[in-house]
Amino acid sequence: MWICSSIFNFFLTGIEFRPRTDPVQEVMEFIAAYEEKYSQQHPVFYQGTFSQVLNDAKRELRFLLVYLHSPSAPDTDAFCRDTLSNPDIIRYVNQHFLFWGSSINSDEGKRTINAVKASHYPFLAVLVLKENRMTIVARMEGYADPGLLAQRLRSVVGEYEINLVSARADRFEASVNRSLRSQQDEAFMESLRADQEKERRREEQRRQQEEEQRRLEEERRAEEVRRESIAQEKVNSVYKVPEEPSASHPDAVHVVFKLPCGTRLERRFLKSHSLEAVFYFVFCHPNAPDSFEIMTNFPRRVLNCRPDTAKVITLEQAGLKNKEVLFVNDLDA
Repeated sequence: MWICSSIFNFFLTGIEFRPRTDPVQEVMEFIAAYEEKYSQQHPVFYQGTFSQVLNDAKRELRFLLVYLHSPSAPDTDAFCRDTLSNPDIIRYVNQHFLFWGSSINSDEGKRTINAVKASHYPFLAVLVLKENRMTIVARMEGYADPGLLAQRLRSVVGEYEINLVSARADRFEASVNRSLRSQQDEAFMESLRADQEKERRREEQRRQQEEEQRRLEEERRAEEVRRESIAQEKVNSVYKVPEEPSASHPDAVHVVFKLPCGTRLERRFLKSHSLEAVFYFVFCHPNAPDSFEIMTNFPRRVLNCRPDTAKVITLEQAGLKNKEVLFVNDLDA
């Protein structure tokens, strides 16, 4: 047990546990240390990781100038104080490049060394978009005075600016094509929506027409049933009219009916006959309205002669005497 524990402790002491570092923090610490040691007179450092500046340079179609800083290299101090602080260099780099720097002693710097294959310092690399990839197109290792650096940068920009111009043209064309496709798609969708709306309206109109036809057909059938029912009621009413008394009968009442159509009907009833008999006589006539009321001439009053009246009285009780003129009014008119 003691041996195992000792061996385990031995291996633990041999393992180096390195804390994870924040690459953005490393870059910011490098910029702060650079400005503290040299000055704030330098091209604007990109405040982010190497991968972030690569993505931004690609998206913005800019040249990328990468600076790897070696504190121990003999030419570093002179390069920082004389070259990177030169106003012409600062102006040109800020105008044409995204500028990113890192110390080679940081984890972010070491990762970048492997990416750009740096070996001598100070180290500069120019990257530009070629065939849709950020590609190293120039390396500068060791000291370079402001004039030499400016000459090299201008030469690289002059040679590879066509790549950015071409990429911008491609992106512009792609943007125009996307815009055209978007407009075409929108026009198509608008046309489709218009067609769908027309179809919806046609379908709604067809549905309404079908409903109207069904309604009219139902009304026609209902009216047909109603008329057939009334016709049958008229036939049945014939048998409900009492026999007509003779003109010499002492209780005979001679009644003249004036229909709305102008037809005159004449009939004799007994004073003892109910007013229902008067109603059935008029109702069974072909020219009589389907729904009507019977009124006296003077004084004008409606006779309660319908079978559905609560109390039906006789002609005598209604005050009808020897000879009467009654008016038939159409209730549906």
